[in-house]
Amino acid sequence: LGDARQRDKLSGPAVRLFMKLADAWQLNVEQRCRLLGDISKPTYHNWQKGKVGTLSRDQIERISLLLGIHKGLKLLFADEASGMRWLKSANTDVPFGGKSPLERALSGSVNDLYVLRRYIDAWRGMK
Repeated sequence: LGDARQRDKLSGPAVRLFMKLADAWQLNVEQRCRLLGDISKPTYHNWQKGKVGTLSRDQIERISLLLGIHKGLKLLFADEASGMRWLKSANTDVPFGGKSPLERALSGSVNDLYVLRRYIDAWRGMK
């Protein structure tokens, strides 16, 4: 991801996958911008129209983590509705402190996405 040429190749497909994921999660524009590292709304709307430049390493990493979270939810839950309920419901487990996993992800830090991804991966390992 340190190579700009490699990121340039990944940028368009990564944004398209993110848009599909954000639609599936029924995220509003503010939530989408936050998950992408607090990008501006005009930048988001350009990406939505397919006008994507080369994403930063952070942006590619965030999208990768979100796709991993989504895949983990699909593996853990029998149907998408159950996974979305879990993602959006208050959770008293330590990483979430009474907030929903989505709220934790929306805290803004890439570390919050790592926490959620590791939590889901560990949960999957127990099943």
